[in-house]
Amino acid sequence: MRIAVSKELCTGQGRCYVISPDVFTPDDEGYCGQAGTEFDVPSGLEEQAKLGVNTCPEGAISIVDIS
Repeated sequence: MRIAVSKELCTGQGRCYVISPDVFTPDDEGYCGQAGTEFDVPSGLEEQAKLGVNTCPEGAISIVDIS
């Protein structure tokens, strides 16, 4: 599974890394540390990643590829 996090849409609510700390991390300013990137979700953490996607109030996180 591949996830994309929009730097433009992320406003630092922090729900992604609170709900799914093994997938998402905060940066020094409280935004998603992966903002502005695409990354592969480690095996076994797909459900956590989906939770992070679904809890983002801005819709800044999306699934790019499910494999």
